[in-house]
Amino acid sequence: MLILAVLLLLTGAVLLVLRWRKVTDRRAVTAAGLVTTGIGLLAGLATFVYVVEPYEVGVPTTLGKVGATWQPGLHLKSPLTDVSTFSTRPVDLDLTGKDTIEVRSSEGGVLYADITVKWSVDPQHTQSLFKLAGSTDAVQRRLVYPDSREIVRNVFAKHTGVEGYSSEREAISAEIERQITARLAPRGILVNGVNLRNVKPSDSLQHAIDQKIQQDQATAQAEAAVRTAKAEAEKRKIESESTAAANNAIANSLTDRILASQCIEAFKAAAEKNPVYASPCGTGGSPVIVDGSKR
Repeated sequence: MLILAVLLLLTGAVLLVLRWRKVTDRRAVTAAGLVTTGIGLLAGLATFVYVVEPYEVGVPTTLGKVGATWQPGLHLKSPLTDVSTFSTRPVDLDLTGKDTIEVRSSEGGVLYADITVKWSVDPQHTQSLFKLAGSTDAVQRRLVYPDSREIVRNVFAKHTGVEGYSSEREAISAEIERQITARLAPRGILVNGVNLRNVKPSDSLQHAIDQKIQQDQATAQAEAAVRTAKAEAEKRKIESESTAAANNAIANSLTDRILASQCIEAFKAAAEKNPVYASPCGTGGSPVIVDGSKR
């Protein structure tokens, strides 16, 4: 901008000088000189001010020296000062498609993970980010992108293929977000969320996972059958012990006199229909005569 302003001022000055020479249209040359000079002055004044947008943070650099960050608003500056801006709006880093991350499980199986990292620049650390990367795009390309891929691979390497594909996906996503946040926060990068969108196993790993799931289901069914058998055996044991206890109580309560009395009562009931003259209910070998004809 400064060079353009100087060129415009020089052009305007030349035109104003030429109007004093013998030219065919002095008025036109004068007007062109005044307009060019005016534009050059405005361009020159513009080199002394800079406007930082509401969603940006500015980092001024003067002759190689980095200054303090500029917040949104109008700022005065030297014509020799360049301003680099960083957007504070959230940015989505989509590691999908050609950027899908190939990871390996703790068993060595290959999976493909699609993930989205939501991040933004911390305005308080813009100066250090400028020194590290130089721009918002460079922050994503040099810091967020490689660190995220490395952490995703490291986290999946701690889990089996089945855990990474199904049972532990939520825990894995939470661990990835925790580690990315811890890695990038000291550099002035805020992580607003990590979304583990999809995990796809390779064909060979998918076959191994299917076999593992079938084995787990068969094991679960076998364990359920064992538990059922144990429960049935315990139930039969309890019933057997209860029956034995009842029989033992009855046996202890039946004396000879009680047994003889019950025997006589039984034969009396039988004698009501058929005469009974002797019954084996006596004691000491003496039979008891029961005559059903006497009523």
